Parts: sequence; structure tokens; C-alpha cells
Amino acid sequence: MHRLHIGLIAIFVAGTASPASPVIAQGTYRQTKPLDPANLDTTCAPCTNFYQFANGGWMKNNPIPAAYPTWGSFGELDDQNQAKLRLVLDEAVAHRADATDPTMRKLADFYAACMDSATIERAGYQPIEPDLKLIANISTRADVQRYLVSQLSAGHGVLLNLGSGQDSRNSTEIIGSMQQSGLGLPNRDYYFNTDEHTASIRSAYVKHITNDFVLIGEAPATAAQNAQNILALETSIAASHFTPTQERDPVLTYNRKTPAQLAVLAPGVPWKSLFAAEKVPGINAVDVENPKFLSTVDSLLAVVPVEQWKAYFTWYLLQRSSNLLSSPFVNEEFAFEQQFSGAKEQLPRYKRCIRTTDGAMGEALGQAYVKKYFTPEAKARALAMVNNLKAEFRERLATRTWMGDSTRKMAYAKLDAFAEKIGYPDKWKDYTALSVKPGASFYDNSIAVTAFNNADMMSRIGKPLDRTRWGMSPPTVNAYYNPQMNEIVFPAGILQPPFFDPNADDAVNYGGMGAVIGHEMSHGFDDQGAQYDAQGNLKTWFTAADLANFKARTATYATQFDGYTILDSLHINGKLTNGENIADLGGLTIAYAAMEKALGDKPRTRIDGFTPEQRFFLGWAQIWRSNSRPEYSRMLISVDPHSPDSWRVNAPLSNMPEFAKAWGCKVGSTMVRPASESVAIW
Repeated sequence: MHRLHIGLIAIFVAGTASPASPVIAQGTYRQTKPLDPANLDTTCAPCTNFYQFANGGWMKNNPIPAAYPTWGSFGELDDQNQAKLRLVLDEAVAHRADATDPTMRKLADFYAACMDSATIERAGYQPIEPDLKLIANISTRADVQRYLVSQLSAGHGVLLNLGSGQDSRNSTEIIGSMQQSGLGLPNRDYYFNTDEHTASIRSAYVKHITNDFVLIGEAPATAAQNAQNILALETSIAASHFTPTQERDPVLTYNRKTPAQLAVLAPGVPWKSLFAAEKVPGINAVDVENPKFLSTVDSLLAVVPVEQWKAYFTWYLLQRSSNLLSSPFVNEEFAFEQQFSGAKEQLPRYKRCIRTTDGAMGEALGQAYVKKYFTPEAKARALAMVNNLKAEFRERLATRTWMGDSTRKMAYAKLDAFAEKIGYPDKWKDYTALSVKPGASFYDNSIAVTAFNNADMMSRIGKPLDRTRWGMSPPTVNAYYNPQMNEIVFPAGILQPPFFDPNADDAVNYGGMGAVIGHEMSHGFDDQGAQYDAQGNLKTWFTAADLANFKARTATYATQFDGYTILDSLHINGKLTNGENIADLGGLTIAYAAMEKALGDKPRTRIDGFTPEQRFFLGWAQIWRSNSRPEYSRMLISVDPHSPDSWRVNAPLSNMPEFAKAWGCKVGSTMVRPASESVAIW
């Protein structure tokens, strides 16, 4: 898939877990009021630690279910959606024999094959034996190249990751796209950091590789040597990778190359064979995220022994296949994932299969989901709130004293050009060409889905831009902004309590979904999004003076976050999280002003003792309530562009005079940043 600088509201990872209630995970609290006073910790003053005040009661009473690395509002709602999706899929399976819709039949067949654990267990690793034989027959460097081409054209991003996407400087043109890849650990830092924790992760990784090779019949000594060789090769690849912060730089990561230039940059990659296998006629350009990475891969293809490549290819095959095979492979994968998740158990099979089915045929599943659970009224309410927030953002642009008129005019144009996608696509994905067959194995169906999605993605190259496509399935509990499409997208899955509650007062909904909408709008003007114009082109539209002012404000905000810690000593990376932090602050500021306008001259009636202004901030805080395992928190600090949940509440609010006024917080309070240090951007 093409690398997109997409701004999300959150990253939610459910983990891999075991038996729980078929409706909702054990220990989960179901909230029946828009704001539940039982969730508060009234022993903590709101001006001291608002996150603890707003969520401390909930955190105390909602330990993390054994299956999960983290648990909070996103997890609760996702789990409720899982129960709904299970009903949809069970019904589809029950009626697949007489299904008249071929897409629903394929959806049912895919899910049923995943749920057929008896067949999967009997097969062991038999499904990958043909691939293992292909690798065993590699004997020359030309064989290495041919195998690489066969895997990439089937949609398996082994070593390289080839896809398609919009040209960042000509957003209506679809070209090829190649991202840095080739690693089994989360990013380059895991190969080079020398702290004790990271070193232990590398040791566990070598053990994990060894165990997987033993599962396919390798002698332990041979498996252990293969593991060491694979780590060494991946370390060489990682040396050329951009850091997570560098990956956020859209200028650094835009490098358009012609086929002729690719042949000079990486002559050892068989480009002609690759493009022919991908069935992309007349490809004339590829955006190479990281030319140094591609050059390094080329040099490694020339010098690394063939036997070492065979071990590497075998490892990639095991990585992409483990969760499709029998329980020894699934269990081994889960055991290693615990290094990052801390989860104690695996998800029950039906939850894993729902997630896999959503990933495979998300729009087919989503179409059935919205028909059953998402009303036109819900879509209309969400759109009305989006329009209110856009109007407020436009008014706010007029008050930005650090911005000159010419830049402000361009900002107006960009905001006015925003496309809104609410709930579900206007045009559903066509699955006619997908070959999911009744009676086929889960592995074979998964391979068919991968090939279908790869062919669909590559077929876009050279064709007109399709603005109807979505980057998330409708049941997803998330939202995003895509700068190259200049669009804000809110799937049906998130348009539910506690994010949006039709029974809640305006204050809670503006603090929840309103701030989420404002967050995604603000992504169009964060440190990344502000580099794209109204048409989605990577283009400077600030004057030099305005750009300097903007960069100074965003740099100050990044420095604020550098000072925050989790697990006592781990510091947030302010540069990595800067875009999301800017979006949180902007979204809250805009949503608060929109709420005040919506309330107008209405009486400021207290509910449960809180004013509307106070309930706004409680509404924001409750969507970020969570408990997380230390392993998971530690991993996110190194890879996630979002700040930890507690700081997504306390940090932006400490910069907002509206918060201090609402709660009567005095200068010197922990939740009040001195005016000289406070940041206001949008």
C-alpha cells in the first residue's frame, strides 16, 4: 500500500487473546449515562491532574482484560462492534447455501474457513510446503531475483514494498510507490538501541525465529544459526532506514523516479520483470520513500550469500503465514508478541477471525454492518456537526494574528475544499474478481485476498484518481484525515457513544465527537498537513514570515511534549507526536468555540453538578480513559505518532485558558501553563 501521511484520531490494537463473553470482554464496564459520576476520582483536584479526576474511578474499576494490551473507550466500543459483526457473519454463514449475493457468499466462506479450526489443525504447516519447496530450489542470484518478483507480484512485501498512490506533487496522478521495508522488528531503533530492554527484545526475536524454524523441521542448531544470520541481515537493512520522525517528513520521503533512474539506483532489482509481473503497462514513475534503503537492498542482493537469502525468505514466509496455520505457529507468534503487548491470553478464535475478515473484505462486511446498525439520521447528525465545526474553523482563521492575509486566503481555500466522508462509502468496492471459494482452506483464501487487493491497488496506476475510495472499513472505531485527498473521514464505527451520543447534551458531544472532528480538520493544518495545498499537492502556501511563525509555534509545542514522561522515565518524542498533538489542541479549541456558539443564550444548566463548559472537557477526557500494560506503553513510545492517552488530555488543556476558566484553575496550578509558555496555533 502506498505510504500516506494520514492523520488518525488514535491507534487501537486489540491484542491477541482468549475466551471471553461472546458479547463483550470480561470485566468491561458498560456506560449507560453520557457522563457517569462513578468514573470520576474526586480525591484528585481537576486543576492538579484532570485526566485522573475525570477517569480515575473508571481506571480503578476496569482492569485490562487478559486478552488485551490496553483497555479504554476505544476498546469498549470496538468490542461492542465485534459483537455486532459476529451476528452479521454468523447470519451470513447460516444462509450462505441460498445466498443470492455472491459477495456475501464470499464473505461467509472466508469467515467460515477461518473458523474451521479442526481443518486448520490437521493441516499443520502443509499449506506453506509448496512455498518452502520454491525457496529450497533457489540456487543462484538469478533465482533470488525471480523469487523476489514472484512474491512482490502476489502482494507479499518481502524485502521491498511496492504499491501505488497519488503523486505528492501532482495529486491527481496515480504512480508507483515503494517504501522502506524488510524488517521483522517494529523499526530501526530495535536493531541499534543498546539499553537492556531493547537488547532483551533482540534476544527474544532470535529465539522466536529459531522456534519457528524448528516447527518446520529444521534441526535446532541449524535453526539457531539461521536466526542469527537473519538478524544480521535485517540489521544491515535497518541501517539504511529512516527514523520514525524522518518518516513524517513529506519532502524527505518524496523521491519520484523514472524506470531508467530506478535501474541506475538499484540495478540488481529486476525492474522490467517486476513491472511485467505486476501487470502495470507503461508505468512511468515510482515514488521511492527512501532511496538510500533501496540502494542498500541492491548492494545486499549482490553480496549476501544465496543460502542466507533462502533463510530470510523462509522467515518472511513464516511471519506472514503463522496466524493462518495450526496452533503451534499461532502460539509461537503470540508468545513473541507478548514482548510488545503484555497480553496474558490470546483472543478467542471468533474475534481473531472477525478482525481478519474485516481486513480482508472490509467493505463487504461494512455494507452489511451499516445496513443493520447505522441509520441515515446518524449520518445526518454527524454531517451537521462537521459543518458547524468547519464554519467555526473558518471564523477562527480570521483571528490568527501570526498569519498574514495572503496565507489566510490560502488557508480558507484549503478548508473550503475539505471533502467529508461520513459513515460509509457512496460507492462500495467490487469483489467480483476475488476468488474466495467454498471449501477452500483458510490459507488459500487468505492468499487469494492478498493477490486480489494487490492487483486492485496496482491497477490504479495511470488511471484517473478515484475520490470515492476509503482507507478504513465502516465498522472501524477511528477516523482520519488524508492530506493528498484533502478529506476528513469518519467511519460509522466511531459515531457511537461515548464519542457521539444522541442522548447526551451538546457539551458532551462537542467534547467527544466534536473535538474528534476538529482533530481531523486540524490535521490539514498540522506540521505535515500544512505542507499540502487545497488540491492535496505538496506545495508551500505560506509566506516566508508566516511559515517562520508557524514553525516556531509548532516547535515550542513539540518541546513541551519532550518534557512529559511515562513509566517514570520514558520521554515522549515531541517531534514524532507533533502532528497529533497539534491536531488535539486545534480540535479542542475549535470544538469548544463551536459548542459555545451552539449554546448561544441558553441557560448554562448544570447536570450532575457540572456546567456545560466543564462537561465539554469531561467529554474529551472520557474518550481517552484507558489502562495500558507497560510493555505496550513502552512499545508505543517508540513507534506511535500519538502521545499517551493521559497527555492527550492534560497537555492540550494546560494550554487552554478556556479550561482554566471553566474549572476555576489559578495561575500556578499544574493544569495551567503560564501565558508566556502557552501555545495557540489554530
